[in-house]
Amino acid sequence: MAGFTHLFIPGPTNIPEQVRQAMNLPMEDMRAGSFPNLTLPLFEDIKKVFKNETGRVFIYPSSGTGAWEAAMTNVLSPGDRVLMSRFGQFSHLWVDMAERLGFEVDVIDCEWGTGVPLELYAEKLRADKAHRIKAVFCTQNETATGVTSDVAGCRAALDAVNHPALLFVDGVSSIGSIDFRQEEWGVDCAVSGSQKGFMLPAGLGFLSVSQKALAASRVATHRHCYFSFDDMIRTNDAGYFPYTPATQLLRGLRASLDLIAEEGLENIFARHHRLAEGVRKAVDAWGLKLCAKTPQWHSDTVSAILVPEGIDSANVVKRAYNAYQTSLGGGLNKVAGKVFRIGHLGWLNEVMVLASLSAAEMTLLDCGVRLAPGSGVAAAIEHFRRTADMPVAKAA
Repeated sequence: MAGFTHLFIPGPTNIPEQVRQAMNLPMEDMRAGSFPNLTLPLFEDIKKVFKNETGRVFIYPSSGTGAWEAAMTNVLSPGDRVLMSRFGQFSHLWVDMAERLGFEVDVIDCEWGTGVPLELYAEKLRADKAHRIKAVFCTQNETATGVTSDVAGCRAALDAVNHPALLFVDGVSSIGSIDFRQEEWGVDCAVSGSQKGFMLPAGLGFLSVSQKALAASRVATHRHCYFSFDDMIRTNDAGYFPYTPATQLLRGLRASLDLIAEEGLENIFARHHRLAEGVRKAVDAWGLKLCAKTPQWHSDTVSAILVPEGIDSANVVKRAYNAYQTSLGGGLNKVAGKVFRIGHLGWLNEVMVLASLSAAEMTLLDCGVRLAPGSGVAAAIEHFRRTADMPVAKAA
């Protein structure tokens, strides 16, 4: 078929041409004397995206799931008690990993469409007088349901009772797109991946750790090999890796970090919020609802949109792809068949979002959803025009 196939899933996301070109080069020697000229600045510049001032960042040739495992197996010990919450497919998978790795998981099951239950976390921490809980986990952005949780609120719950537990954050679909402040919020392990806000193909897992997490890793007893902090530190400090790195992805990372620095993180956060608001205006105009129960949970990187009773969202996703060359996200686990998802993160602008809404609107009409043709697109257009001249921050 003629024209582009459009990608509006919440990851992998669209890749800027500068990044694609940066990766289009011959293979290089990852042991060459000049290789640290690339890698050492990368370690420093990626810390800026996490807003990690005193810790360090590990770059693994893996998905974000690998960085999850690296965090847990380096910093915790078998049998450690951890506090987690489950309210979507990805927070569920994190819980599943913790259980399979042998931790004692105190999991709070929440209604899907909500996020981290701060009041229940606070109760658990107040009751833990013996400090048996060694880590508290927060999925900042639950991609399956389009829900963002309050990381700073998790830190406040810990600080209110002077609890020494470590704070782990899954920021795979948020860091680089939604406000995140590792140092300020006292986050000890923050995980992300290359295929979301970093605007790269999948294949790099990022783990940003605090000095407290590094200290914990020196006495933790969980077995690990591939993800070993010690091996990484020993080689990373010289600009190398303990195994063959994904050199072309590292070249792309250099280009993506340059683009992030050029736009400025605060401007990126504001852009994502503005684009997400356009999608939410369209959903309202269609007469549909988001999976996120209330505005406090709204995600600025992905919207999970509930379809009416009698409509299978899987058919919406299939129709969009087959008829309009557009990839939308499907519903996962408990919301399978109930929601479709529009990813609005990474390298995109107003016109790209309007394209996603046009495709979604045509598809919904084709699938029997009753709505006024053009209503969602018009609502988004009005929002974008009204907010077009909003001030932006200067890049640091």
